[in-house]
Amino acid sequence: MATEEPSKYAPSGAGLSVDLSPSLRAFEAARNGKRGKKEFAQLNRWFEIALNNMGRGLSMFDADQRLIVCNKRYRDIFSLPESLTQPGTPFADIVRYHVKHESGRDGPEEMAGQKKWIAAHVAEMALGKSFSSTRHLQDGRTILVSNQPLPDGGWVDLLEDITEKCEAEHKISWLARHDTLTELANRFHFREQLNETLAALGPDDGFALHAIDLDRFKEVNDTLGHPVGDALLKSVARRLREVLRGPDIVARVGGDEFSIIQRGAKTAEQAAHLANRVIRTITQPHYILGHSVNVGASIGISLAPEHGSDAEELIKQADIALYEAKASGRGVYRVYCGGTAEEGGRRRSLELDLRGAVDRGELELYYQPIYDARTQEIAGFEALMRWHHPVLGMIGPSDFIPIAEATGLIVEMGAWALKEACREAARWSRDVKVTVNLSPLQFERGDLHLVVAEALERSGLPARRLELEITEGLLLRDDFCTNETLHKLHNLGISIALDDFGTAYASLSYLRSFPFDKIKIDRTFVREVNHPEREDCVAIINAVTGLAHQLEMKTVAEGVETADQVATALKAGCDEVQGFYFSEPVPARDVEDLLTQHPQGMAAAR
Repeated sequence: MATEEPSKYAPSGAGLSVDLSPSLRAFEAARNGKRGKKEFAQLNRWFEIALNNMGRGLSMFDADQRLIVCNKRYRDIFSLPESLTQPGTPFADIVRYHVKHESGRDGPEEMAGQKKWIAAHVAEMALGKSFSSTRHLQDGRTILVSNQPLPDGGWVDLLEDITEKCEAEHKISWLARHDTLTELANRFHFREQLNETLAALGPDDGFALHAIDLDRFKEVNDTLGHPVGDALLKSVARRLREVLRGPDIVARVGGDEFSIIQRGAKTAEQAAHLANRVIRTITQPHYILGHSVNVGASIGISLAPEHGSDAEELIKQADIALYEAKASGRGVYRVYCGGTAEEGGRRRSLELDLRGAVDRGELELYYQPIYDARTQEIAGFEALMRWHHPVLGMIGPSDFIPIAEATGLIVEMGAWALKEACREAARWSRDVKVTVNLSPLQFERGDLHLVVAEALERSGLPARRLELEITEGLLLRDDFCTNETLHKLHNLGISIALDDFGTAYASLSYLRSFPFDKIKIDRTFVREVNHPEREDCVAIINAVTGLAHQLEMKTVAEGVETADQVATALKAGCDEVQGFYFSEPVPARDVEDLLTQHPQGMAAAR
């Protein structure tokens, strides 16, 4: 029951052989009467004892492909009935029984295939060379089968159960390529996968390499001990697996360092989407050995083949980007964008210039309209910060807000934005809301409640016209003071909106714990509603809208850029829509013009 190459009838591989010629000659001599009957009977008993106490299965077939002898081990390995282990049993009957036992198939086509295989097997034996193969049985066992032709035709099979040996080899191979603590790929295996991914890149393919470093991990180890630190690493590894898609690869490449190969990510935007999810999930509190442990993550990203097609080069560039992320205050991601010295110098220069931007009057608020889906009128404006640099000109928020967050300048800038938005909104001709984004640092430093109250008092803007927007990243801190501050603000009569809903974890618990008036459906769900393979985005929008209405909260679909996206939002029952489809953010002087215009395309999208 073996063959020189793998098939469904017998296995393939390399193995061992056996020479039974001396024993067979002795047995024949005794049987032919060259010894007395007593000696022959004794030899027969010894032969049977030896045969049935072998650690391997043995079977012998003659030139007519009929069984001469087999031992108990052979019968047990293939679960053969006694009727098929009698001398003279055709090899074809044994093969047929084994195939039926393993696969459950016994039709004419199956038997024709068996006949063909047996012919090939016998032909191989006729060449006079021994060979080996492996057989994987349905019950999980792995059998090594060694075949040796006999001089007068026929052959001998030796069968060895190598299941434990294979499992041990697999374990050794696994340990050589995985981190034993987190069970993620280790540095060696990650480099293997990185090289394989690079080698398989087609002309239109790409991927992102994420270098991840945990923030404040050393503090956890030093204060709570290594057992907690180890358990934290296992928790982080588990969350990283949950965030990734099937094709992606994650590895632990150092003490608190991880790396991800994000296959199929060809743009910085795609890589940024995953990086944000990773940061959010790692930032969520880890409940470990009776402790609530908080760590963050900084991420550096390089893109292939945009930033190179060599593993060393991509790793180096991801590390440079990681250094920039940590220099920016940690808890953020950076995509590699060129020379480290030049970029570092530019960032430091921007940081120095930003420190006096408020006093010099270089900051300005732009306003993007938010439309009421029912009335098709403007329901409010979201205030968005811009920086007029005296030399570089207009600088977008993605370039300076991370610097402001990292340096703490966002507290001063955020207070200015609150006062300015309230002052300008108080002069609008229509009674619509103004939405101002808040940074987590504004909750940590200074008295945000008093800052908001003062902005309302000085501007004369009714509290009901002010809406404050926070992200789930703030709530991941699970801080009592944050909750208390939100309730104080809500008690002033201010609306509280939750931005980027659905991109972090435990969102439903937030809706029960905090006084939200509105949920903003993350733009990533809205943006992909037109993609034929992302029907789940439409389902998520419908589900979020239905949930919000049950909880008496409004929903706004942000980032709408096409008529189809507007139609999807309206069909789902979103209360408000916002995005470039209607208007880009405009300076304060243009707000009145928008207030007098009717939105184009809303009716057509219905």
